Amino acid sequence: MIEMNAVELNEYITKNPNTLLIDVRENWEYSVVSIKGSIHIPISEIQSKMHDYEEENTIVFICHHGIRSRMVGLYFEQNDFTNIINLRGGIDSWAKTVDRSMATY
Repeated sequence: MIEMNAVELNEYITKNPNTLLIDVRENWEYSVVSIKGSIHIPISEIQSKMHDYEEENTIVFICHHGIRSRMVGLYFEQNDFTNIINLRGGIDSWAKTVDRSMATY
């Protein structure tokens, strides 16, 4: 799994617009703030949705601070997914460095 900070990830997805962004936070968290174009799959549902995606897809996992998303990324890697990126610092970091207009909590 690759770890990227918010600035690195922003540059990466600008160059790779087909990258899947999956936000694993709870419903109430996602309703407060989200990255445009992200797919919301709460961590409690991730196991049942995993096989909706190809093992070769590049998938970025997002949570509040990067802990839950790292756990999900490791889980995907254990199940043969090969292109996983974790947003280190999570959406909190994104809101503080990439898009300062975003809400924080």
